Amino acid sequence: MTNPLTTLAGAAANWRAAPIDDATAWDTRRAVLDWAASMLPGCVEGPAVALSATLASARAPGGAISYVDGRAGSARDAALLNGTASHTAEFDDIFRDGGYHPGSPTISAALAVAQAEGKSFDAFQRAVIGGYEVGCRMAMALQPSHYRNWHITGTVGTMGAATATAMLLDCDAEGIAHAIAIATSFAGGHQENVQGDGLTKALHCGHAAEAGVLAGQAAHAGLTGSLDSLHAPHGYAAATSDSTGDWNTALAGLGVWTPISAMTFKNHGCCGHIFPTLDGLRAMRAETPFAPEDVETIEVHGYGPTASICDRLRVESARDARFSVQYCVGALLHVGKVRLAAFDDDALARPDIRETMTRVRVHENPDIAALYPRRRQARLRITLRDGRVLEHHQQTRKGDPDDPLSDVELIAKFDELAASALEAPARDALRRRILEENALPGPIPLRQSHAAHEKTAERTAP
Repeated sequence: MTNPLTTLAGAAANWRAAPIDDATAWDTRRAVLDWAASMLPGCVEGPAVALSATLASARAPGGAISYVDGRAGSARDAALLNGTASHTAEFDDIFRDGGYHPGSPTISAALAVAQAEGKSFDAFQRAVIGGYEVGCRMAMALQPSHYRNWHITGTVGTMGAATATAMLLDCDAEGIAHAIAIATSFAGGHQENVQGDGLTKALHCGHAAEAGVLAGQAAHAGLTGSLDSLHAPHGYAAATSDSTGDWNTALAGLGVWTPISAMTFKNHGCCGHIFPTLDGLRAMRAETPFAPEDVETIEVHGYGPTASICDRLRVESARDARFSVQYCVGALLHVGKVRLAAFDDDALARPDIRETMTRVRVHENPDIAALYPRRRQARLRITLRDGRVLEHHQQTRKGDPDDPLSDVELIAKFDELAASALEAPARDALRRRILEENALPGPIPLRQSHAAHEKTAERTAP
């Protein structure tokens, strides 16, 4: 059997010098823009804000920027805080075929290391592509069984971040392989902290970014790991999935296509397992307009995680709401879209949304479940109070590679989310830097004052 770890490390090493065509270069810029859009709301409210205040006295010096508070420091500190912030608002990108959010850990680590090491934009871009290559293909090898107990972005994200770090530290293929091997011993994040109470989920991604940086630094320093760490009988795949890994699927097309050009960019600010329901509901209302008060019941038939993770009537926080089919359906019907405003305090307190939630039922459909994770579908059946019954089969999600967000739509998403943290001139400058310039993003001034930032940290502290 081909060793998947050394094969993936070799593919990443190849990206250090391989030609990057214009389409792949643009796809990478789109991914970085989407990462920034997803991160900025988490810089002004959420667990990263509390964490930055708590760690302030212990942070090491360096040139990497924590966008949560604007401070320069070590790559590990910046990766931790930016990685946590970028998974807070639940808008970060998805590699559909692996059920994995690569941007949060990979770009957070790559940018922090590139800033700390004074690397070029080209080196940063290549590290992002390589980190996506390794992480996304690993996710395909482990899924879908890995997701039963593990949060794959918190786990596999560590290896994606380690790959990007090792590339930026000029490791060769062997060094990148050791970085991945070391990272397999750092990777964690279980489903109870995804599905249960608490604020840990976003921290999974921050930890993955930081631990990946540490793994890359360790490999650069000459530390080694077992190069059989992915596929051995006691290796990472065996420990966290139902097999030693589906490496034939994971490695198929290596060198022909690269994952960063097959990304899903979120169109809704909630769990991606809810997207087919929301897209289907929008399509149904476009074809047959109806008001929320016209609805008797809404039956949602989806794949496994739609029911196991997102069937929740108990919603006490924005975090709960982002993982509730019932709440997101109610928000779409009453607010009009499921973006940041759907999860603010006023929306969470709306009695009309809460009443609509009681009319939504969620079920697992075995035929749809059999297509997961490569197909994300939902069947909807809506019974109206006048007796009409509407049915719809949503076969894809807006934002997936087969129905992608256009550049205009992606920029509109960035502008909307960035407005939560930046004034218009700073927002526009950051967008231009990412999409048009060949220089790393630098410091950006957050909208709120330092005093307001400290107040937010107190309010969001666990």
